[in-house]
Amino acid sequence: MSFVDPDLVSDCVHCGFCLPTCPTYVLWGEEMDSPRGRIQLMLQQLEGEPLTPSAAGHFDACLGCMACVTACPSGVRYDTLIEQTRVGVEEQHPRALPERALRGLVFGLFPHPRRLAVLKLPLWLYQRLGSPLLDRLPGRLSALSALAPPVHRSVPLPARLPALGTRRAVVGMLTGCVQRAFFPDVNAATARVLAAEGCDVVIPPGQGCCGALSVHSGRRDEAAGFARGIVDTFADAGIDALVVNAAGCGSSLKEIGALLADDPVYAPRAAWLAGRVADFSELLGRLGPVAPRHPLPVTVAYHDACHLAHAQGVRSQPRELLRGIPGLVLREIADPELCCGSAGVWNVLNPEPAAELGARKAGNVLATGADWLVTANPGCLMQIGAGVRAAGGTIRTAHTAQVLDASIRGVRLPR
Repeated sequence: MSFVDPDLVSDCVHCGFCLPTCPTYVLWGEEMDSPRGRIQLMLQQLEGEPLTPSAAGHFDACLGCMACVTACPSGVRYDTLIEQTRVGVEEQHPRALPERALRGLVFGLFPHPRRLAVLKLPLWLYQRLGSPLLDRLPGRLSALSALAPPVHRSVPLPARLPALGTRRAVVGMLTGCVQRAFFPDVNAATARVLAAEGCDVVIPPGQGCCGALSVHSGRRDEAAGFARGIVDTFADAGIDALVVNAAGCGSSLKEIGALLADDPVYAPRAAWLAGRVADFSELLGRLGPVAPRHPLPVTVAYHDACHLAHAQGVRSQPRELLRGIPGLVLREIADPELCCGSAGVWNVLNPEPAAELGARKAGNVLATGADWLVTANPGCLMQIGAGVRAAGGTIRTAHTAQVLDASIRGVRLPR
């Protein structure tokens, strides 16, 4: 695999600090399903070993959660290594027909907001009426059905929402794919909070996918195509920052300059835009609060989305925003470094181990005794919600933006 950087591979000293933070190693205890084991497989590929189905399976099994990047004392860029490796897996590893069909369905649907919007009506009918046919779907499709959140009516957003009071910044807002289709209330809350905190919010209606799911799955050319669309949408929109409220999307957009570095037409604008990407909580932390907060007497368990905490290093900002709400009690979740099992589309491609990780996370969430689970990624909301339902527990879920929005407007959290 000549596309894997040998210098990055050699950075690993095989110390083992990554092992207890790796979800697949925790589940299976297999060396080749740990970060250092996969790096050893990468080294074998660099030395000329053929890519076997077994090796491809170990690479596929990685969630890409980046907990090992946080844990590593040697600064190994496993995030870069696994993305480079997956490009080779996609190019060189022939997949069986059922696997190709499922991946074709996933990548033909999830990165396309309009196609997801079409899916909402049959999903709404299924959730209300049920369907014996859908109940007999194969495991992976059945798991996908179980993950789906309740379908809500789309909330139309204006192309530009003016700041309330003194304007402090002009920000673009990414509406996303799954976020736009299934969590429109999160986008609406995000826009309202940004406006309340003094931001003109630019929300281009024709924006598409950022390419996060594709780049994390080794579909680099596809991801680059999506990324060019985002550059065209936002790079010349007159914004000070591009705000993202989905952790996986934000992590990819911060690397959009590297993704398009070899494109002479897009590289300069992509690098400019990458430097202005900020998570919702990250931007609000920089600006500081100006909108008054009303009391919100709730107990909240905050879950660190992997691509927010590990990939972007954003941990304190959402907690500080939540602690700034009068009456809100914040509780921490045990084993926060372990992924919930969502990991983009990993839970769709690997439903059984994902369910194990989801059950583990759901148990830790329920043990807090909190009224609400709050996080910053749609995949986590769906995955943990499914885990809680499977465990027979009850806890309401919300995005950080929704909690702030309720406090600023002086209303109850939406159920």
